[in-house]
Amino acid sequence: MSTQPLAAPVEANETPSLGRAFFADLYTFDWCALNFHTAAVTVIPVALALIVGVLIGHPAAGLIVAGGAATIGYGLNQRIADSRLMPMIFATIVMALSTFIGMLAGHTGYGLVVAATVYAFLYGLLTAQAAGIAWVGQQAAVALLVTSAFPADAYHAFLRALLTLAGGALQILITSLSLRMLPELRHDLAALSDVGHAGLGHVRHNLDRRRVLRRLRGLPKALPHLTRAASITFATRMALTVAVASEVYHRMGVQSGYWIPMTALLVQKPAFFETLTRASMRIAGTLAGAVLSTFFLVHIHPAPLVLAILAAFFAFWGFATNTVNYALFSAFLTSYIVFLLSLNQLPGPVIAHRRAYATIAGGAIALIIHLDALRRHRNNPTTT
Repeated sequence: MSTQPLAAPVEANETPSLGRAFFADLYTFDWCALNFHTAAVTVIPVALALIVGVLIGHPAAGLIVAGGAATIGYGLNQRIADSRLMPMIFATIVMALSTFIGMLAGHTGYGLVVAATVYAFLYGLLTAQAAGIAWVGQQAAVALLVTSAFPADAYHAFLRALLTLAGGALQILITSLSLRMLPELRHDLAALSDVGHAGLGHVRHNLDRRRVLRRLRGLPKALPHLTRAASITFATRMALTVAVASEVYHRMGVQSGYWIPMTALLVQKPAFFETLTRASMRIAGTLAGAVLSTFFLVHIHPAPLVLAILAAFFAFWGFATNTVNYALFSAFLTSYIVFLLSLNQLPGPVIAHRRAYATIAGGAIALIIHLDALRRHRNNPTTT
């Protein structure tokens, strides 16, 4: 799961100075971006789902709802046109759908490799357009990969999709209430409803149609220009990266191996130095989070309710540091996931260790696939 705002690919020259600029991200902390207020709001549905799940004797269901709520909470940093809630609404819908597909595909056959490759290619194309739209595509791909670890029949896949949908809806509702965004929520939901009716030929009021059209016409303003060749190149590299990583995951046959293609998808960027920096920060943060959570679980042995509180605690810090530093955010995110999955009676230290080496493997795959860009850079420093 990644939630950093995605910068749209640019046809930038990978000059040595640009490489150094990317590496500066490793040790740069934007403490001005620390946002406790937003973190306190977005962690409420996560904590609520986890604690209620434990108290009613269904921690696994609470875990799924909390996972959906946590992911959608990061969407508050995104925008589609002028809307703060549209990314969260769209992501909730596509995550539920991808959950259903991912569980049906599973990770024991080649269905996941095919599905993940298609998702990655489409996500690559979306990344070339706008951050908010790309973030929605990213969450769809991540949900597909994560839920492939839990293959099931259509009935159980549908139930998990509903729980994911409930988590996203809970996050949207609580966020809207807490940040006084209910008018915006009503407006966006009405726009979605009008668009759906328009697609079916059932728009009844010209005024509503014009309002929706004005909103849709404003969408391209958020889309930076990028040549078709650059878009296709990045999307193809993204698809190849995820295809290779998914095949490694498939051949490993380890349930938590989904972190390999997920990491590869999250760290792959248009420029090689961006990918290298992103992978380095993801690996460093994951290792730090794995060590922290493992030490705690080995020496404390917390009860389920304490695990739920700890997962919410680290989720809060993940929300707060999301845009401060990617390595720091990854450390909190890893700790959150370890405590979250420990609620499902999975051994915490094993989770931490598997996440660590799977993250390293995913980052390495992304870098290897991107070595062609490094070769071109060395041969001609003025081109990507």
